Amino acid sequence: MKRLGIAFSGPSNSGKTTLILKVAKRFLESNLKVAIIKHDPSDKAKFDVEGKDSYKFSSLGVDVVVTSPTRTTYFNKSQKNLNDIVKMIDNFDILIVEGLKTLPLPRISIFRDSIEESYLKFSNAIATNNLKYSGELKHFDVNDDLNISKWILENAKKL
Repeated sequence: MKRLGIAFSGPSNSGKTTLILKVAKRFLESNLKVAIIKHDPSDKAKFDVEGKDSYKFSSLGVDVVVTSPTRTTYFNKSQKNLNDIVKMIDNFDILIVEGLKTLPLPRISIFRDSIEESYLKFSNAIATNNLKYSGELKHFDVNDDLNISKWILENAKKL
């Protein structure tokens, strides 16, 4: 088990999720176990449906675990830090985090229309859709998931 962590950041609709899916698929094809953490800064994501038992339990403010033959879902009403989440997930080779730009993980920032300077100070590499960049960070084409995957394996943080 490698237990490596990497993060992706970028403006909304820059292609983060698309690139993460491609990279994760590559790792899975190499028989690496992948875990993904998605940050929801505006607290808009919906994971349960009103009226269902799990929703009723969760609305009480308690932790709820829903288990079935194909998955286990954990609902928790508190924010967890990276160490807490890593302990919960535990068994992975590559942990990919989307967002959470303050986490101490190597980070690739994704840009589609323009490079937003505010992301560069916490980035170790960038991936763009044919944008000009003359800075010092490693610069990938956003569609080059093969070389991005290789860079991740060489630069991800051991967790």
